[in-house]
Amino acid sequence: MSFSAVELIIKKREKQELSSDEIRWLIDSYTKGEIADEQMSAMAMAILLNGMERREILDLTMAMIDSGERLEFGGLEKPTVDKHSTGGVGDKITLPLAPLVASYGVAVPQLSGRGLGHTGGTLDKLEAIPGWQASLSNTELYSQLAEVGAVVCAAGSGLAPADRKLYALRDVTGTVEAIPLIASSIMSKKIAEGTSALVLDVKVGSGAFMKTLDRAGDLAKVLVQIGKDAGVKTSALLTDMSTPLGLKIGNALEVEESLEVLSGGGPEDVVEITVELAREMLSLVGIEADPRENLANGKAMTKWREMISAQGGDPDAPMAKAKEWHTIRASSSGYLSRLDALAVGVASWRLGAGRERKEDAVQFGAGIELHKQLGDEVSAGDALMTLYTDTPEKFERAIALAESAAEFSESKPPKRELILGRIS
Repeated sequence: MSFSAVELIIKKREKQELSSDEIRWLIDSYTKGEIADEQMSAMAMAILLNGMERREILDLTMAMIDSGERLEFGGLEKPTVDKHSTGGVGDKITLPLAPLVASYGVAVPQLSGRGLGHTGGTLDKLEAIPGWQASLSNTELYSQLAEVGAVVCAAGSGLAPADRKLYALRDVTGTVEAIPLIASSIMSKKIAEGTSALVLDVKVGSGAFMKTLDRAGDLAKVLVQIGKDAGVKTSALLTDMSTPLGLKIGNALEVEESLEVLSGGGPEDVVEITVELAREMLSLVGIEADPRENLANGKAMTKWREMISAQGGDPDAPMAKAKEWHTIRASSSGYLSRLDALAVGVASWRLGAGRERKEDAVQFGAGIELHKQLGDEVSAGDALMTLYTDTPEKFERAIALAESAAEFSESKPPKRELILGRIS
């Protein structure tokens, strides 16, 4: 069955619904290169401006899945559950979470990505561990899930190739924010990955993709609907990203903080998000447990060591350290009333912890360590944060931004609420 790309663009421009056959043809033809980028750009803009109905979004998601292969974990003798985060600053949660959930006898297939811009990538963080390999074949992935129970690796090129092509186009056409396109992008990869259950961590605030609770809630509802319609048990937590998570931002620094959490310590905000997501993931596969127990008794750490070793990493190797550092001090006394996640994230990126283009290399030791967190009392001259890089010429632009992230007040600000909502 064949359609006209121009007619479909006009149809969506005029706020009409596209049929299932039209959507399947559109995605298939674009993946094969039969529809030009400029035509798909126009369609993406029409979708951004006019939206899609629930049935259209599901059809779009399934068409993107059908553009490639699907993984199948039905032969595993354990349930599978995955987590996806919409990204933030200091969001190292996947690192302690995957082994923690796996320590309860659950398989966790985490196909992750690299960082671009101010949000860090899970694969970049793990590659800071000497020897660790991100790329696994499907056979190696299945084998590690069966033996260890936890895998964090790069998605293969065969999974949802239509999404990879459309994602690159959205990035350069001002259509990244379209909820139907965000939702189908996330869910096509997660459903193709073959998990039976999925928990979504939808971040809200300045350092997140979604800046307001209403907009984040809208996205979370669509994501959960797609999962339900596709037969995957799905729920979502809305979590705060107005200030960074934890005290360390940057690749090797975030691995260090993850190890603190797996050792039964670490910053309470990182622990709380990890535990709440683990509880939700376990609940979806019928296990009721208090995940703090396996952080305290060492079972999660044992699973971490198995997971890292299975992918060639040395869990005992020292982490990369940056050659240069600069400490920023409090300009006045009082309470730290604002610590803007976006400013800290971009400053860390400018230091070399992130990349501007996909082909750029990252500095594993670059980043920022916070010495004070939101709500802490400070005196003028106290150390607020230390910036790390191997290239000192990067300090100037990063320092100005990092200094702008902090504000002080005479009264203590309200306690930060980490979990802002739950959708199931």
